[in-house]
Amino acid sequence: MKFRHSLLAKYLLIIVIAVMIWPIIMVSSLAVYSVPRMFTGIPTENNIYANSGTIQTMWHNEAEKLNGADAETIDKQLKSLKQRYPLASMFWVDGTGATKLMLPEQTALPRQWTAADSIQFMKASTDGDPFTVVAFIGEKPEQGFMTIQVARSLMKPVRFEQSDSRILIAIILSILAFFLFASWMFFYKIRKRLVHLQEAMTETDDTGIPEAVSVHKQDEIGQLERAFNHMIDELTSGRQREKEEEHLRKQLIANLSHDIRTPLTTIRGHAYSLHKEPLTDKGKASLELIDLKIDDLARLIENLMSYTLLSAGKYPLELKETDVIRLLRTSVASWYPVFEKEGIAADVSLPDHAVYWQVDPQWFSRILDNIFQNIVRHAKTGRYVGVRIEQAEEGSAVVIQDKGPGIESQSADKGAGIGLSIVSLMAREMNLNWEIVSTVHGTSMYISPKILNKI
Repeated sequence: MKFRHSLLAKYLLIIVIAVMIWPIIMVSSLAVYSVPRMFTGIPTENNIYANSGTIQTMWHNEAEKLNGADAETIDKQLKSLKQRYPLASMFWVDGTGATKLMLPEQTALPRQWTAADSIQFMKASTDGDPFTVVAFIGEKPEQGFMTIQVARSLMKPVRFEQSDSRILIAIILSILAFFLFASWMFFYKIRKRLVHLQEAMTETDDTGIPEAVSVHKQDEIGQLERAFNHMIDELTSGRQREKEEEHLRKQLIANLSHDIRTPLTTIRGHAYSLHKEPLTDKGKASLELIDLKIDDLARLIENLMSYTLLSAGKYPLELKETDVIRLLRTSVASWYPVFEKEGIAADVSLPDHAVYWQVDPQWFSRILDNIFQNIVRHAKTGRYVGVRIEQAEEGSAVVIQDKGPGIESQSADKGAGIGLSIVSLMAREMNLNWEIVSTVHGTSMYISPKILNKI
């Protein structure tokens, strides 16, 4: 991923833009101060009133130049100086103490000056406001004096007014608000994309796999989205391979079951022929063992075939109201000779009235056959099988019990796992509860409908 596409680069760009905006703020502040003064007449640069020493030197120089000048010349020079210093006040007094030209007219000034008036004026003007400079014309007291007065406010350094400060603060706050808004939008979009990715991870389709997301950007979240899509592709491929392998496995079991039946039938036929031949006692015992193992192998093949069909959903199921008590009696009766041969005592405790469940009679009979077969093969040492109906307030349950060594001690190599797996699959498809309670003292198997029926 290129750096220019990363989220870090984008956020750094926001910061750089914010920093670069500050010079614009300074220029704007200067404009806020300068523009109003262009219209008010207050100069912002080269303020001729700012330096008191310059004014004082200038005034004394001008007074010295008027040495021996007449009143008209002095009036003309003062008017010229007034044009240079329009905001200043000027006047001059001749050698007799008479006030001459005043720019502008000032009523507070005496028309005829005495020594006391001069002293009082000089005393009031010292370090006062306005700033006052008095110079003798021609530097000689007998020719009179000339005066300039400048308001102290005109001599102060340029500063911002309160209104200017408010505008400047408003500009700064606007820039700050822009930066905060840009940052908020940046992180809001990141959060929105992350929430969208989170939702995509938690929502699945019928296969249990989330759907891929669209990738529009090349940043870190875009890389995460591509990694997520790659994971989805891997899961989809794995699920497809799993289905193909499951199909091959089921097909292999079906083919093997079909192919083994032919030689098994042949073996069974030859074993039947051997029964008609004269054999020793040892030979007869071996032939009986061969018959027994042929039956075991036939049942195993049948279980494999049934399990494959059940897993593929191709085992025919027909649910209907069925009397399970009748099925239990019929199944126990068919297995009774086997129990008697193996020395297993059958304890059957069933009610005389019917109990109806919504089941497939053939499937339910197959469940009972597999359970009884499991007892004969793995629990005959307990020499007991019990079949009963347990009644509770919520309904009824079929209980088949033995006193063998328990499920944990049964030999898996004898096919017990497949038989009970078929029972579990069939019970689930018929909406039945299937539970095994096993200890070293025996095993109890409970079968009951999930929608319980009263007896």
